[in-house]
Parts: sequence; C-alpha cells; structure tokens
Amino acid sequence: MSRGHLVVISAPSGAGKTTICRQLQAAHPDWQFSVSATTRPRREHETDGKDYIFLSEEEFDRYLAAGELIEWESIYGHRYGTLRSILIKALKAGQALLLDVDVKGGVNVKAQFPEDTTAIFIDPPDMEILIQRLKERGTENPATLEKRLARIPEEMPYKKEYDHVVVNDDLDRAVKEIESIIMEVK
Repeated sequence: MSRGHLVVISAPSGAGKTTICRQLQAAHPDWQFSVSATTRPRREHETDGKDYIFLSEEEFDRYLAAGELIEWESIYGHRYGTLRSILIKALKAGQALLLDVDVKGGVNVKAQFPEDTTAIFIDPPDMEILIQRLKERGTENPATLEKRLARIPEEMPYKKEYDHVVVNDDLDRAVKEIESIIMEVK
C-alpha cells in the first residue's frame, strides 16, 4: 500500500476553504477530512467529531502537553489545532487527507511533513468580495467580524509559502482546479 498524502487548504476567513473542502469530499468520499480540535463553543448546526472536536481549555492543554497537536493557533480568543494521530493514521492507511487550517497551521504542517504535504492557498478574488462574504455569512457578531477583517492583512503574505495559489472567483472552477492538483499528487 502506498503512503497517504496530506492536502493543506488555507485561506483568510471568508475565502471559501471550508466550502471547497466539503465539495471535494462530496465528490471523493475516499478522501478523508481532518477534523480540527477547538476550544470555541459549538454552534447550533455543528456536530462534535464531525465539524470540530470540541475541547475544554483544560483538555486542549493536556493534548498540548502530550505533544498530540501538530499545529495550533489562538484565533479570535479560542484555540484551534490538528491532532497528530489523525495525520499519521491517514498517511499509514494510504489516504488523501484534506486539512482545512489557518495559514500558519498550514505552514507548520508542511514544515513537519514536507514530503507528504501539498499546500494550497485559496485567494479571494478581491478584498471587497471577501469582506462581503464574511458579512453575508452571519456567523459572527460585529466585534468578531472586525477581528476577522483585521487579521486578513496578516494572513495574505503567507500565500508565498504555499505550493499552489487558487483564486476562488468561481467556486466550481476553483474546486476543479484543486481537484486536479490533488489528483496529480495522490
């Protein structure tokens, strides 16, 4: 059996990375999805273990102390991270594993698994569209929305660290482009 492959997909909030990951997984059910751990509260529509692994601050600290988090970041007052065990399991099983992670997390995964990772940065068509998407999502209060908007200039320079940059100006086209990239490396 061949070794698996990690596909990091990162973007500023609102650029469409989660939507793209969901469409890729729907089209390729054999591609696994890395569920991130987080300390943020579960939203009404979310399922523990499917959307995120929801942890208390104390549980997150235990994972950190045990070296179980391959990457983690504090964002908007909550912590997010990727469990090492999920990546190792996918690689050993020969699976493609999609990781929907923030830009710093994506760079960290690539640094720790350089031979096993393809990193794809989702670029918004322009800042006005990105801001409009964030506002239309309606998932954040005004203060959180402002924090997300303030973070965008910090996130954009990371795209130079990624193997591929895909502009999400048309969702179907962007999904097809990313699908092609994954098929080439898988």
